[in-house]
Amino acid sequence: MSITDGTRGVTRVNGVDQAVKLVKVSETDDEEVYDLEAEEPEQPVDQPDPRPPADTRGTEARRPILPTWLRSKDEFTSMAKWTAIHYGHTATYHGVRVPWYGLKATATAPAGGLRLVAGTWRWVSDAEGRPVRGAAVRKEDADRYLALSRQRNDRVRLRAAVLVVASVLGLAMALTLYIVSSGWLLTFGALVVLTMGYVGAPADRPLIGAAVIVPKAQKLTSDLVLSALENLGISLINKAVAKGKPALVFTAPITRDGPGWRAEGDLPPGATAGDVAEKRAQLASALRRPLGCVWPEGAGEEHPGRLILWIGDEDMAKSKQPLWPLLKSGTVDLFRPTRFGTDQRGRPVDITLMFASMLIGAIPRMGKTVSLRLVLLMAALDPRAELHAFDLKGTGDLSAVEPVAHAYRAGEEDEDIEYALADMRELKQELRRRAKVIRGLPKDICPDSKVTPDLANKRALGLHPIVVGVDECQVWFEHETYGAELESICTDLVKRGPALGIVLILATQRPDSKSLPTGISANAVLRLCLKVMGQIENDMVLGTSSYKAGVRATMFTRSDVGICYIAGEGDDPRITRGHYVNAPDAVRVVERAHKVRKADNRLSGYALGHEPADLGPSFDLLADILAVVAAEEEKVWNERVATRLGQLRPDAYGGWTTENVTVALKPFGVPVKDVAGTTDEGARTTRRGIERAAIVAAVNERNQAK
Repeated sequence: MSITDGTRGVTRVNGVDQAVKLVKVSETDDEEVYDLEAEEPEQPVDQPDPRPPADTRGTEARRPILPTWLRSKDEFTSMAKWTAIHYGHTATYHGVRVPWYGLKATATAPAGGLRLVAGTWRWVSDAEGRPVRGAAVRKEDADRYLALSRQRNDRVRLRAAVLVVASVLGLAMALTLYIVSSGWLLTFGALVVLTMGYVGAPADRPLIGAAVIVPKAQKLTSDLVLSALENLGISLINKAVAKGKPALVFTAPITRDGPGWRAEGDLPPGATAGDVAEKRAQLASALRRPLGCVWPEGAGEEHPGRLILWIGDEDMAKSKQPLWPLLKSGTVDLFRPTRFGTDQRGRPVDITLMFASMLIGAIPRMGKTVSLRLVLLMAALDPRAELHAFDLKGTGDLSAVEPVAHAYRAGEEDEDIEYALADMRELKQELRRRAKVIRGLPKDICPDSKVTPDLANKRALGLHPIVVGVDECQVWFEHETYGAELESICTDLVKRGPALGIVLILATQRPDSKSLPTGISANAVLRLCLKVMGQIENDMVLGTSSYKAGVRATMFTRSDVGICYIAGEGDDPRITRGHYVNAPDAVRVVERAHKVRKADNRLSGYALGHEPADLGPSFDLLADILAVVAAEEEKVWNERVATRLGQLRPDAYGGWTTENVTVALKPFGVPVKDVAGTTDEGARTTRRGIERAAIVAAVNERNQAK
């Protein structure tokens, strides 16, 4: 090996191999002098696996000891009810048919006896060995034939002896039973006849039929799941498979989960559960199952690549659903969870209305209005709750709650909108009144500064629940004259109302920024999304990034009527099929609620023939802004505009903030921008504001349009 400057090698230092290199120290005409220099090892990119800590307490993932149905009261009740009904039905079904089974057994007993005699003779005579002995004869293998014959003779002698002993014992037992009691002999004879009848029954017509017809659903296996995922056309999955990696790494065994199968695992890096959910139809085709049986979803507590695949035995939309538990009896406490529907596995799904505003979104004809009506029926069954129902579609779908409503209107004519506006203004005043009441209560009575069940029960305080349901809410917010004010009031109710016992429920078939303004959609807690068409609509209802997280109501089909995602009730969004209560049944529920309210003197407002108080005409916002912004003020901050408007007309603008001004000016096209100004302390800064010239231009444009 030639020696040059920088030549590398390995030497042993103190028993340890050390990487070194030669470094030229000096050079003369006669010689070159080199020295060894230890070489710094390169820093590895992948560090060695750390040793597991000696104490892993609190870090390990423990599987639950008891199954879910034993840890949940509702699921245990549901399972116990199903077991009692199933086996009770089975016992009754067969019990009624016992005489018929006896007749059938008597008819088929001779054939069964012949089969038993023939089978016994074949056993005693060793008939099963005849083909082997015949083969030995055909091959002229004398030694093998003689051995088989001796074996056959031994078997026949032993089996004949067993048959004789069994016959003698049977005859002795029959004589004993006859001597002891002829009844026992008849019972023994009946059992013999039934046994012979069971054996003699044809294979296609068994003696005892099935009490329950079980759907023949294919068992879910790992091979079936992997094959289906590979055929979805998801590029990241296909690339992983091409490299010899599985399409899914199972994190738990495939098990039965309620009326179906559950598979759980991790998709290849980069692939998400949402990618699979978006191809639900293709997945159902690959699994050869009806679309309504296939439900892929993500695991919210895990990473986006964790897939939970549940395959039901029956189509969710077509399977028989239990009746709404409150359909015929019972009342509701809005402060507690109330039954809304069932999930894919048939487990109950509850929602809690208090302390949470609610959004309902869907394309037409998917069950949006029926879902809203169900929620209003819940509120109607709480005698304390004050109902405000507005059917802006005008078809009367919410008319069932009319007899118990404090405010009710169906239609979108000007008088309907004005009625609703007057009622919402009253609610705005009620919101302020409640805030003052809460603020004035002692901390030992109201420690959390919000309405509690005990406070709601005290009539003198007037803090009972108020539930406002609006169908097709986009009609309000897009109204040319009153839209800005209605949006401002609803935004305030969504933000401050839940803590003060006021719940706003908005439903729309056009979930976009106009139908659900950002100030409302961003602050609603409960979200119910049926079938929608795209990502924007999905996230408007279910919340930002829901689509990316795999919570996609776009995967629902037109046949999934009444099936939705519910977010905000619990940790993870749940696929739910709401209980269907038709119009006649809804009327009967409200009749029951009306009796309870009347007996408790809880009827008010519209139910007693009263109209909302006349709160005065709607004010001209643009004119009021020009009145409070002096002509010499070219630019002004929105917060100062809000303060001045509140001083000008406290009833109309009291409590307005910068956001209220921004929202109210949006329909007029007035731009809101960063405006430089001076604070009360004399500091120069920039805040959101308007130009007075833009207000003047908007007024002129409106006047010209008239």
